[in-house]
Amino acid sequence: MRGTIDGLHSPVPIVSLLPGIYHDDLFTQEFTGGLDDVLAPVFTTLDCLDTYVDPWLAPEDFLEWLAGWVGVVIDEGWPLDRSRAFIANIAELYRWRGTIRGLTAELAIYTGGDVEIAESGGAAWSLTPGTDPPGDDQPRMAVRVSVDDPSTINEGTVDRMVAAAKPAHVVHVVEIAKRRKGKGGEGRS
Repeated sequence: MRGTIDGLHSPVPIVSLLPGIYHDDLFTQEFTGGLDDVLAPVFTTLDCLDTYVDPWLAPEDFLEWLAGWVGVVIDEGWPLDRSRAFIANIAELYRWRGTIRGLTAELAIYTGGDVEIAESGGAAWSLTPGTDPPGDDQPRMAVRVSVDDPSTINEGTVDRMVAAAKPAHVVHVVEIAKRRKGKGGEGRS
Protein backbone atom coordinates (compact mmCIF):
# COMPACT_ATOMS: atom_id res chain seq x y z
CA MET A 1 0.00 0.00 0.00
CA ARG A 2 1.40 3.36 -0.95
CA GLY A 3 1.71 5.87 1.88
CA THR A 4 3.94 8.48 3.44
CA ILE A 5 7.65 7.81 3.38
CA ASP A 6 9.83 9.24 6.13
CA GLY A 7 12.36 11.75 4.84
CA LEU A 8 10.84 12.00 1.35
CA HIS A 9 10.76 15.61 0.28
CA SER A 10 8.30 17.06 -2.19
CA PRO A 11 9.92 18.20 -5.44
CA VAL A 12 7.50 21.14 -5.50
CA PRO A 13 6.88 22.48 -1.97
CA ILE A 14 3.48 24.13 -1.74
CA VAL A 15 4.85 27.20 0.03
CA SER A 16 6.94 27.99 -3.06
CA LEU A 17 3.74 28.18 -5.11
CA LEU A 18 2.13 30.76 -2.80
CA PRO A 19 2.56 34.53 -3.13
CA GLY A 20 5.88 35.81 -1.79
CA ILE A 21 4.33 37.33 1.33
CA TYR A 22 3.70 33.81 2.70
CA HIS A 23 7.20 32.45 2.11
CA ASP A 24 8.54 33.82 5.40
CA ASP A 25 5.41 33.07 7.48
CA LEU A 26 6.27 30.24 9.92
CA PHE A 27 2.65 29.03 10.27
CA THR A 28 2.21 28.80 6.49
CA GLN A 29 5.54 26.99 6.09
CA GLU A 30 4.63 24.39 8.74
CA PHE A 31 1.05 23.97 7.51
CA THR A 32 2.03 23.48 3.88
CA GLY A 33 4.99 21.33 4.99
CA GLY A 34 2.49 18.83 6.44
CA LEU A 35 0.67 18.76 3.13
CA ASP A 36 4.00 18.32 1.33
CA ASP A 37 4.64 15.17 3.40
CA VAL A 38 1.32 13.74 2.21
CA LEU A 39 1.78 14.80 -1.42
CA ALA A 40 5.45 13.74 -1.79
CA PRO A 41 4.58 10.02 -2.39
CA VAL A 42 1.93 11.09 -4.92
CA PHE A 43 4.49 13.11 -6.89
CA THR A 44 7.01 10.26 -6.65
CA THR A 45 4.42 7.77 -7.88
CA LEU A 46 3.42 10.00 -10.80
CA ASP A 47 7.07 10.57 -11.70
CA CYS A 48 7.59 6.77 -11.78
CA LEU A 49 4.19 5.77 -13.18
CA ASP A 50 5.68 3.75 -16.03
CA THR A 51 7.39 1.44 -13.52
CA TYR A 52 4.07 0.74 -11.80
CA VAL A 53 2.56 -0.76 -14.96
CA ASP A 54 5.67 -2.76 -15.89
CA PRO A 55 5.43 -6.13 -14.09
CA TRP A 56 9.22 -6.49 -14.04
CA LEU A 57 9.67 -3.15 -12.22
CA ALA A 58 6.44 -2.64 -10.23
CA PRO A 59 6.70 -2.62 -6.44
CA GLU A 60 5.96 -6.00 -4.87
CA ASP A 61 2.83 -4.80 -3.09
CA PHE A 62 1.48 -3.45 -6.40
CA LEU A 63 1.69 -6.73 -8.35
CA GLU A 64 -1.64 -8.09 -7.11
CA TRP A 65 -3.46 -5.00 -8.38
CA LEU A 66 -1.57 -5.15 -11.68
CA ALA A 67 -2.54 -8.82 -12.05
CA GLY A 68 -6.19 -7.95 -11.48
CA TRP A 69 -5.90 -5.24 -14.09
CA VAL A 70 -5.04 -7.85 -16.75
CA GLY A 71 -7.57 -10.37 -15.42
CA VAL A 72 -5.41 -12.91 -13.61
CA VAL A 73 -4.91 -13.98 -10.03
CA ILE A 74 -1.42 -14.65 -8.75
CA ASP A 75 -0.80 -17.24 -6.09
CA GLU A 76 0.47 -15.83 -2.78
CA GLY A 77 2.90 -18.74 -2.43
CA TRP A 78 4.71 -18.00 -5.69
CA PRO A 79 8.22 -16.64 -5.79
CA LEU A 80 8.36 -13.02 -6.91
CA ASP A 81 9.99 -13.81 -10.26
CA ARG A 82 7.21 -16.29 -11.20
CA SER A 83 4.51 -13.72 -10.37
CA ARG A 84 6.24 -11.11 -12.50
CA ALA A 85 6.71 -13.56 -15.41
CA PHE A 86 3.07 -14.62 -15.29
CA ILE A 87 1.79 -11.04 -15.44
CA ALA A 88 4.35 -10.01 -18.07
CA ASN A 89 3.45 -12.91 -20.37
CA ILE A 90 -0.32 -12.94 -19.92
CA ALA A 91 -1.03 -10.87 -23.06
CA GLU A 92 0.88 -13.39 -25.19
CA LEU A 93 -0.84 -16.25 -23.37
CA TYR A 94 -4.25 -14.70 -24.09
CA ARG A 95 -3.44 -14.80 -27.80
CA TRP A 96 -3.20 -18.57 -27.53
CA ARG A 97 -6.11 -19.01 -25.13
CA GLY A 98 -8.23 -22.04 -25.90
CA THR A 99 -5.37 -23.91 -27.58
CA ILE A 100 -3.09 -26.63 -26.29
CA ARG A 101 -0.12 -24.30 -26.80
CA GLY A 102 -1.70 -21.56 -24.71
CA LEU A 103 -2.80 -23.86 -21.90
CA THR A 104 0.59 -25.56 -21.79
CA ALA A 105 2.39 -22.21 -21.55
CA GLU A 106 0.00 -20.85 -18.92
CA LEU A 107 0.29 -23.96 -16.75
CA ALA A 108 4.08 -24.07 -17.16
CA ILE A 109 4.40 -20.51 -15.87
CA TYR A 110 1.85 -21.08 -13.10
CA THR A 111 3.40 -24.32 -11.82
CA GLY A 112 7.01 -23.96 -12.88
CA GLY A 113 6.82 -27.57 -14.05
CA ASP A 114 6.66 -29.71 -17.16
CA VAL A 115 3.19 -29.86 -18.69
CA GLU A 116 1.89 -32.66 -20.88
CA ILE A 117 -1.58 -32.48 -22.42
CA ALA A 118 -3.27 -35.33 -24.24
CA GLU A 119 -6.58 -34.82 -25.96
CA SER A 120 -8.92 -37.20 -27.72
CA GLY A 121 -10.15 -35.01 -30.53
CA GLY A 122 -8.59 -34.12 -33.80
CA ALA A 123 -9.21 -33.10 -37.36
CA ALA A 124 -8.08 -34.91 -40.47
CA TRP A 125 -9.13 -35.60 -44.00
CA SER A 126 -8.84 -38.58 -46.25
CA LEU A 127 -9.04 -39.23 -49.96
CA THR A 128 -10.76 -42.53 -49.18
CA PRO A 129 -14.47 -42.18 -48.43
CA GLY A 130 -15.87 -44.00 -45.42
CA THR A 131 -12.72 -43.96 -43.27
CA ASP A 132 -13.09 -43.69 -39.50
CA PRO A 133 -12.86 -40.16 -38.10
CA PRO A 134 -9.88 -39.37 -35.89
CA GLY A 135 -10.10 -39.28 -32.12
CA ASP A 136 -12.75 -40.73 -29.81
CA ASP A 137 -16.52 -40.28 -29.61
CA GLN A 138 -16.23 -38.66 -26.16
CA PRO A 139 -14.02 -35.56 -26.22
CA ARG A 140 -11.66 -35.51 -23.25
CA MET A 141 -8.39 -34.03 -22.13
CA ALA A 142 -5.74 -35.28 -19.70
CA VAL A 143 -3.35 -32.76 -18.17
CA ARG A 144 -0.25 -33.93 -16.33
CA VAL A 145 1.99 -31.46 -14.55
CA SER A 146 5.35 -32.73 -13.29
CA VAL A 147 7.01 -30.63 -10.60
CA ASP A 148 9.77 -31.15 -8.03
CA ASP A 149 7.36 -30.85 -5.08
CA PRO A 150 3.69 -31.58 -5.90
CA SER A 151 2.57 -30.33 -2.48
CA THR A 152 3.43 -26.76 -3.54
CA ILE A 153 0.87 -26.80 -6.37
CA ASN A 154 -2.82 -26.20 -5.70
CA GLU A 155 -4.54 -28.84 -7.84
CA GLY A 156 -7.88 -27.03 -7.56
CA THR A 157 -6.39 -23.91 -9.12
CA VAL A 158 -4.85 -25.93 -11.96
CA ASP A 159 -8.21 -27.64 -12.49
CA ARG A 160 -9.98 -24.24 -12.69
CA MET A 161 -7.36 -22.97 -15.16
CA VAL A 162 -7.90 -26.00 -17.39
CA ALA A 163 -11.70 -25.68 -17.13
CA ALA A 164 -11.50 -22.00 -18.15
CA ALA A 165 -9.27 -22.71 -21.15
CA LYS A 166 -11.00 -25.71 -22.72
CA PRO A 167 -14.37 -26.00 -24.45
CA ALA A 168 -17.18 -26.61 -21.95
CA HIS A 169 -18.21 -29.98 -23.40
CA VAL A 170 -14.73 -31.50 -23.08
CA VAL A 171 -14.22 -33.65 -19.97
CA HIS A 172 -10.83 -33.19 -18.37
CA VAL A 173 -8.67 -34.72 -15.67
CA VAL A 174 -5.68 -33.09 -13.96
CA GLU A 175 -2.74 -34.93 -12.41
CA ILE A 176 0.04 -33.30 -10.43
CA ALA A 177 3.06 -35.62 -10.31
CA LYS A 178 6.58 -35.55 -8.92
CA ARG A 179 9.17 -34.79 -11.58
CA ARG A 180 11.42 -37.78 -12.08
CA LYS A 181 15.14 -37.41 -12.41
CA GLY A 182 16.49 -39.05 -15.55
CA LYS A 183 20.00 -39.93 -16.58
CA GLY A 184 22.10 -36.82 -16.77
CA GLY A 185 19.60 -34.53 -15.03
CA GLU A 186 15.94 -33.81 -14.94
CA GLY A 187 13.61 -35.54 -17.28
CA ARG A 188 9.93 -35.72 -17.91
CA SER A 189 7.93 -38.25 -15.99
